[in-house]
Amino acid sequence: MTHPIRVLGIDPGLRRMGWGVIEAIGNRLTFIASGTVTSNNKQDLAERLVQLHDGLSRIVELQAPMEAAVELTFVNKDAGATLKLGQARGVALLVPALAGLRVSEYAPNLVKKTVVGTGHAEKDQIRAMVKVLMPRATFDTDDAADALAIAICHAHHRGSTTGRLARAGAA
Repeated sequence: MTHPIRVLGIDPGLRRMGWGVIEAIGNRLTFIASGTVTSNNKQDLAERLVQLHDGLSRIVELQAPMEAAVELTFVNKDAGATLKLGQARGVALLVPALAGLRVSEYAPNLVKKTVVGTGHAEKDQIRAMVKVLMPRATFDTDDAADALAIAICHAHHRGSTTGRLARAGAA
């Protein structure tokens, strides 16, 4: 008998950090919850990171995930924005790790390929496929839909060679 695994997917962002929780039993996925943790962009960076930390900590406490998955950061043209995203991503990695969870990381293209079938899918395609895979899923933002996609990716790859490579940072 396969035991259910509760997975928290996190789409890191400084303004909006999407989160999604699913339960995986073998190949069967069930939507549990999703949402968005926000920070006040009128506050300084340190206070915004505290807001993200506290909000995500509450999610981990309330949803009791067993594993977590975070999307890897891509580098964009604006070095300052990339650095700030990296700091928010640090919060996304730290909170579940402090709760004792194993945290896996997945490249955006792998998440899209796993959920949609192509590594260059658009936001609306991701939202649509998340709804197909989990018809009861609800999400308030694209960030929450992306977080559910990250959780789905983890559920599909957690025991595979691809998943092991992704966790090691090689995929």
